[in-house]
Amino acid sequence: MTTEEIQDLNRARAALARQRNAIARRIGGLEVAPISMSEDLTRTLLAIEAVDRALVEAGQPHVDIGPLPDA
Repeated sequence: MTTEEIQDLNRARAALARQRNAIARRIGGLEVAPISMSEDLTRTLLAIEAVDRALVEAGQPHVDIGPLPDA
């Protein structure tokens, strides 16, 4: 896998992680969440797992180091 392809996968993972966070925020703000939202969250989590597997197979596993400290 080329460096560019790995970068594309990392960008895709970041976009999916933002989507996951947005869905979780919306669900968390509801008293009763519709099942469709949990299905969207499940599909997003599965997509993240698929990208993670592709990165591992490419020898470039995703490592979440958390937020960077303020400089």
